[in-house]
Amino acid sequence: MKLKLAIAATLLAVTPALAQPAPPRPGPPPGPQQQQPQAPKPTEAQVQKVVADIGANKAKMDSYCKLMKIQQQMGTLDEKKDAKKMQALGQQADAEAQKLGPDFEKMMDGLEQVDENSAEGKKFAAILASLDTKCPK
Repeated sequence: MKLKLAIAATLLAVTPALAQPAPPRPGPPPGPQQQQPQAPKPTEAQVQKVVADIGANKAKMDSYCKLMKIQQQMGTLDEKKDAKKMQALGQQADAEAQKLGPDFEKMMDGLEQVDENSAEGKKFAAILASLDTKCPK
């Protein structure tokens, strides 16, 4: 179960670093005292709702399974030796994550605040693991 949350956390840690740069936002650039607000930590009900939504939608389920396969591939690469491949996989992961919708992305961003070894982290990992069982091996 820890592995599932670790995969999600790793995916979150790697994917934003490899993502395409966002288009500039109108308005003044953030000053040194202004920081991007962190995504709120999801509740158990929110995680269950996102998981249920993905599990009930074949296209989203396919994207989720592809995302997990990409994550497994990324986990086997050496960042220094395979930087180009890691970047390409990161872009593929971004594309699949976007297909899962804004609720999934918001949930994953919020999970960065959860300690994977905590009771809460283990509970979230178990909920996410229910999707993994639906993916073909």
